[in-house]
Amino acid sequence: MTHTLVPSDLVEGTAVYGRDGEKLGTIERLMLEKTTGAVAYAVVRHSGFMFSNTHHYPVLWNSLKYNSQRRVYEADLTLAEMQAGASELDGDAFDWGNRAPPYAPPLYWGT
Repeated sequence: MTHTLVPSDLVEGTAVYGRDGEKLGTIERLMLEKTTGAVAYAVVRHSGFMFSNTHHYPVLWNSLKYNSQRRVYEADLTLAEMQAGASELDGDAFDWGNRAPPYAPPLYWGT
C-alpha cells in the first residue's frame, strides 16, 4: 500500500537535486504555517567540500517533487539560482518567517 503522508523526520535529511542533476543539498527542516499547518518551505542545507561553507536556503515546498525511485526531492532550479536567493548569509536582516520585502524573491520563489 502506498501512503501519501510521510513523517517529517523521514523528510529531514533527504537529498534535493536541481533540474541539472546537481545536488543542491539536504532538507534540514520544514517551515509550517502556524494557523493552517501547511508546509510553506523547506530549509535546504548546502555544504561545500568536506562540509565546509555550510549555508541554508529556503525552497518553496510546492516547488519540490518527490522522486520515489531515487528517494530524493527534485527542484526546478540550479545551485546558482538557489544561492542567489535569500539565505542566512543576509545576516540579521534575514527573517526565516518573513517572506515580505525588502527581499526581492529569487527567480524560483514565485509570489
